Amino acid sequence: MVMGATGSKLEKALGEQFPEGERYFGLENFGNTCYCNSVLQVLYFCIPFREQLLDYYENNKIVGDAEENLLTCLTDLFSQISSQKKKTGVISPRRFVQRVKKQNELFRSYMHQDAHEFLNFLLNELVDILERESNAANASPEASSSSSSSSSEKVANGPSNPTVNGLRKDPFVTWVHDSFQGILTNETRCLRCETVTARDETFFDLSLDIEQNSSITSCLKNFSSTETLNAEDKFFCDKCCSLQEAQKRMKIKKPPSILVIHLKRFKYIEHLGRNKKLSYRVVFPMELKLMNTVEDPDTEYSLFAVVVHIGTGPNHGHYVSLVKSHNHWLYFDDETVEMIDESTMHKYFGSSQEYSSNTEHGYILFYESLGKSS
Repeated sequence: MVMGATGSKLEKALGEQFPEGERYFGLENFGNTCYCNSVLQVLYFCIPFREQLLDYYENNKIVGDAEENLLTCLTDLFSQISSQKKKTGVISPRRFVQRVKKQNELFRSYMHQDAHEFLNFLLNELVDILERESNAANASPEASSSSSSSSSEKVANGPSNPTVNGLRKDPFVTWVHDSFQGILTNETRCLRCETVTARDETFFDLSLDIEQNSSITSCLKNFSSTETLNAEDKFFCDKCCSLQEAQKRMKIKKPPSILVIHLKRFKYIEHLGRNKKLSYRVVFPMELKLMNTVEDPDTEYSLFAVVVHIGTGPNHGHYVSLVKSHNHWLYFDDETVEMIDESTMHKYFGSSQEYSSNTEHGYILFYESLGKSS
């Protein structure tokens, strides 16, 4: 059977270097579900996230009649992979995919979907579920006293948040936030009175505009570049009590543990009246240093995964993922899992000419902070 052949091939390739306790499983495709499979593989090899999910599974599996949701389906899938007796093979994420389609009509059709939209939807949905569970636990004193205090903490999985008049004082923090959330600060300086107004906003990923023959570093510089607000874009300064010319810039205030960078490869072209895929060559380094951050300056990151879009346009194509696990790079293409060499990563940077036979381009990049345990 092909499944076994693929598995034994990967096991032979790794030989005695096969990591103790690790599992490398392909995921079945149910007709254009590669967008989902590619993101699931990356999240599985995002070790802090995987460990928290499996922890959650251990602490919540006792309840037999618990309502199924996206979180329970994801924990079941991850638990299924991690507890396989075989080291390699193929697993069917059918229940999870069915739940995604039930939850969000956007993913119901067999049309080509966007992996970045799916990642955003999934992380936000997990946060919502954890928040609902935490609120339910806090609202029910009997439930929280009858269950051990450690398990009620597990649901929120963040510092216990003090409440004032029944309202939560601090923003709710889950283990999804612990892994992926960073803080941006939007600074606007009035050019008349020099007053700086700063507004913070949280993010799970950074969406970067791209240019031909550029790099992640230059894209990040452009993201944080200063923009002048004048003419009809003037800024209302509270101190001057009037519209004034101003300078605006976006800075990363607090870098996340896992930095997710989305390259805006799909762009609406006005004269064409449709979206077009930008196959631009954008170099992504194996090691990345974030400069000019407000907190934790010069945070260093290491690339551990890439979701790749294969195809010439936004409405068709295929997604695969490249994942670094125990110092080996693996290529996940639905049911297939193969080893690849790090030296081949450059072919996913993009094309320096507009028309090229290479249509495999890095789309979502995942970097882990070297300063925090992974």
